[in-house]
Amino acid sequence: MTAEHEPTRTLTLIRLPSDGATDSIERDIAVECPVAIEVDGFGYAVMMMTPERLEDFATGFLLTERLVDAADDILAIEPFAAESGWIVRVTLAEHLRGRMQDRVRHRTSDTSCGLCGLSGLEQIARPVTRRPPRPSVSVETLFATLGTIRANQPLNARTGAVHAAIACDAEGIVFAAAEDVGRHNALDKLVGALARDGEIQPDFILVTSRISYEMVDKALVAGVGLLIGISAPTSLAIDHARAHGLTLIALARSDAMLVAHDPHGRFA
Repeated sequence: MTAEHEPTRTLTLIRLPSDGATDSIERDIAVECPVAIEVDGFGYAVMMMTPERLEDFATGFLLTERLVDAADDILAIEPFAAESGWIVRVTLAEHLRGRMQDRVRHRTSDTSCGLCGLSGLEQIARPVTRRPPRPSVSVETLFATLGTIRANQPLNARTGAVHAAIACDAEGIVFAAAEDVGRHNALDKLVGALARDGEIQPDFILVTSRISYEMVDKALVAGVGLLIGISAPTSLAIDHARAHGLTLIALARSDAMLVAHDPHGRFA
């Protein structure tokens, strides 16, 4: 990774305090740049994101897009630094090369929505091949895990501008974590890291963002039993979780949480 494509840049800003005595400060700013995903020589998507862990991102992105079924379906991932961002060239196994035509995108995505640019509304509904397991984590462990979020956000500690997705076991031990300016990009990075490892099966995933439809969908691909977020869920997210049996907890704070779906009666 070249210096101009580091995940942060140090910039000089003006600090404006309440007493009006301005001064200059240097601050680490989270880098946001376009990352173009090319699949078998064809442009598939352009994501605005933090340019690090691109192999993990590409793996998770292709899994959650249903272009591949497993990390082994990806034969090669080659990130290239470009003048204005990054290009990630991916080669798929021969038997999967027809899927991209079914998931074609026609415009640039952004940091707010992992579904932007789909060519038709019918493409939103994608198959979920496995039922989520019953989560084993206790309520006490969930609250304790909230206290570990900052320790797993080194990039956010420097910039204050990125989301995290954190995979934990039933005891709250962190298996893996990922950060990005885009909440869905962070979760794709995490899904990709888990898939590329192949040995880790977390009990739940914690995200530092609102829970929308695509966040639930990515958790379903990851095969966890529980998705928990520190912000609110959308109606479609709850519908998606209920339709596929994913335990969903939102608005997780140090004093209370909101159980949106509990198919196993785990937290009743």
